[in-house]
Amino acid sequence: MTIPLSNRLKACASFVPTGAVVADIGCDHGYLGIHLLVNGIAKSVIAADVNEQPLNSAVRNAEKYGVSDKMTFCLSDGTACIPRDFDTMVCAGMGADTMISILEAAPWLKDSSYTLILQCQSRRPELRRYLSQNSYAILEETLAEDGKFIYPVMRVRYGSASLLTPGQCHISPALLHSGSPLLREFFDRVRGGIRKTVEGLEHSGGERLATYKAILEEIDNMEEIVYGNRS
Repeated sequence: MTIPLSNRLKACASFVPTGAVVADIGCDHGYLGIHLLVNGIAKSVIAADVNEQPLNSAVRNAEKYGVSDKMTFCLSDGTACIPRDFDTMVCAGMGADTMISILEAAPWLKDSSYTLILQCQSRRPELRRYLSQNSYAILEETLAEDGKFIYPVMRVRYGSASLLTPGQCHISPALLHSGSPLLREFFDRVRGGIRKTVEGLEHSGGERLATYKAILEEIDNMEEIVYGNRS
């Protein structure tokens, strides 16, 4: 049976080390954890969700694919009610505010023995800034395309991390060196969003306008380093 896994979840799975004990926070239908077990990537999976209905769906799907014995199911707000005997945590399909609140509520994750795999839906610069300011290093970052959207996926670990510049909060050094074929298009999308912000601030001027203009210039310089002069 084929497991219906989106490209963004496949990208998350690609960062999970073989033999990992995985906590899938916000597991929804449970397909990520099931994929990891069926393909022999994860040793076991803790599937957690804040809502009972998707968690019940994950239970049924685990039974369908024959991996129930390797999965633990937890009704939990973030990591609040799950066992801590995992080494890899996946948070996918959430906004930055939710991810930051999960990390803030679990200071014990500030431990280099944990690998965090984060796929953020919105406000990604804010998430990267938070990680940088709290000594979480982005070790790898890649891009996944689903429909009309391009999603960054990052592998993170607590430890010595350099503070990111404002531009790097939009496109991290790890993403810059990822070699992703989607990177150039992602540059265009990021630049387009920043330009709209700049246009919206033109009438007011001030420090925010100067900040976003500087970010735009930094993004342009990054792209020139990777691809050479823009046509």
